[in-house]
Amino acid sequence: QLQLVESGGGLVQAGGSLTLACIVSGRTSYTFSTPLVGWFRQAPGKEREFVAAISQTISLTYYADSVKGRFTISRDNYKDTVALQMNDLKPEDTADYYCAAGSKIRNVQATGEYDYWGQGTRVTVSS
Repeated sequence: QLQLVESGGGLVQAGGSLTLACIVSGRTSYTFSTPLVGWFRQAPGKEREFVAAISQTISLTYYADSVKGRFTISRDNYKDTVALQMNDLKPEDTADYYCAAGSKIRNVQATGEYDYWGQGTRVTVSS
């Protein structure tokens, strides 16, 4: 079993930046058994949507069109951490952000492909 814990959320003005962190624990060899970690977000009244993902072994990255060029996902396997650097934040980025991990993911944007989820961290962007 893996445990994922997010941190770094908060209140920021439009145009500002935040960095979210996802700490993965519970298995020392997760980079081999759980090859991909993703970030998703869910705004009030909306469905959970894909934000970004990164493979654990060769660092392939994937982004939603809405965040491409503004958000950067990275990982530190020694610290078992996946970070999401968010720049030029907009009010429409306001949501609860979740990290997720999975071992056999064919569609990185599909929530059902991920086996493990964190509890989420809230990001609020004021205009």
